[in-house]
Amino acid sequence: MEGSSQPPMSWRYCGNQLKMWRTQAGVTREELAKEANYEFESIKSMEQGRRKPTLRVLEVADQMFGARGLLIAANEYLKPEKFASYSQDFMRYEAEAIVVNWFEALIIPGLLQTEAYAWELIGDHCPPLDDETIEARVAARLERQALLEKQTRAFTFVIGETGVRFPIGSKETHVRQLQHLLHVGKRRNVTVQVVRFGGSHPGLLGPFVLLETPDHEHLAYEEGQTTGVLYADPAKVSVVTQRHAMILRAALSPEESVKFIGELAEEL
Repeated sequence: MEGSSQPPMSWRYCGNQLKMWRTQAGVTREELAKEANYEFESIKSMEQGRRKPTLRVLEVADQMFGARGLLIAANEYLKPEKFASYSQDFMRYEAEAIVVNWFEALIIPGLLQTEAYAWELIGDHCPPLDDETIEARVAARLERQALLEKQTRAFTFVIGETGVRFPIGSKETHVRQLQHLLHVGKRRNVTVQVVRFGGSHPGLLGPFVLLETPDHEHLAYEEGQTTGVLYADPAKVSVVTQRHAMILRAALSPEESVKFIGELAEEL
């Protein structure tokens, strides 16, 4: 279940339709580019699905090719993806999971992020995202947090000290994020723990999430710079589960973690 970093299928399909209509109408890319006031390479990228076809290009193409609104109608299906393509399988399983055990070494887990914190992280994406995509992804991240309200599901979050100490955004944003951790951690189905600096533990190898489905299937998810992998292989899941247990032994207790986060918020 390894993810892909390909452009959204909607871009590729719409680009293919744009090319087919243009070819059928006997119009060159140069002619379409000139009429729409775009560069030739931009039109080429849209037709190849590497760039999202814009409404302007669709409107011009629809008129030039006599598509009678069929190309313009595609714009409704070109709205930004809520999640990166490689993480969508994970999102589907996360939505149904009855147990979520999440470890992050450097940042706050997505399910615990404030809106301002999420804006800072997603807004700093490389390559840069357009405003519409940033807004859609922030909104989707906040929507996911409704999962925490389902009291029959258990959530454990272990965060490296760097994640709670390192400010993302302004001082005010950081303080509110710490306060949010304390607030969410009061729920009886949510546990937040911190791993202090010093010593070696398996979490130094990177973040991961362990999931248990309603059918008691166990899955593990790992995400890198440009890809995400969700797997159910028992041997691999067992390794991550053992690492999670070792990280828990190195972490502060829930009570100690609350005290640590609270004191850190007061210091700022």
